[in-house]
Amino acid sequence: MNLNLRNAVIHNVTGNSQAELQETIVDAIQSGEEKMLPGLGVLFEVIWQNASQEDKQEMLTTLEQGLKK
Repeated sequence: MNLNLRNAVIHNVTGNSQAELQETIVDAIQSGEEKMLPGLGVLFEVIWQNASQEDKQEMLTTLEQGLKK
């Protein structure tokens, strides 16, 4: 089976509204299922690739602070 996970995830959420995207993210996190992690990674990749340097720095700061808890 030749499945491209990245393309499948992007295909499944392309055209979704912000509310739908938020629901997808929240559901994936709340489910706590390991199988959802790659999909969240793909979504983060899209965010990172489309973020400004300022936004990237803010994400890194938030991540760093979250990992100190």
